[in-house]
Amino acid sequence: MHRKVPDQHRHFAKAMRADATRAETALWQALRNRQLEGFKFKRQVPLSGYILDFVCFEARLIVEVDGFQHAGNARDLARDALFQGEGFRILRFWNEEVVKNLDGVCLTILSELKNTGE
Repeated sequence: MHRKVPDQHRHFAKAMRADATRAETALWQALRNRQLEGFKFKRQVPLSGYILDFVCFEARLIVEVDGFQHAGNARDLARDALFQGEGFRILRFWNEEVVKNLDGVCLTILSELKNTGE
């Protein structure tokens, strides 16, 4: 899937990859190189004017790892609605949850990956 991404978004995504949170780094180590039952994830992907923390295009699954400043965030709700309208499913985890329960987070992601809605 190749798409035109504004240079500003591409540079911002690259900067975010270089300055990942502890939780994002831990989750990336579990998802990278098709380690989660062969599903391919990308991280800090610019798409439709947003930067997605992690995305598996083949399963149409977006995984976001957030701090508590995102609790009840109207912008996040609008963003989620946009991507759900494009056929994506979205999972959100708190940073602390990823750090303290990485195995549980990965099991939740794997369960959603296998739940294709068929």
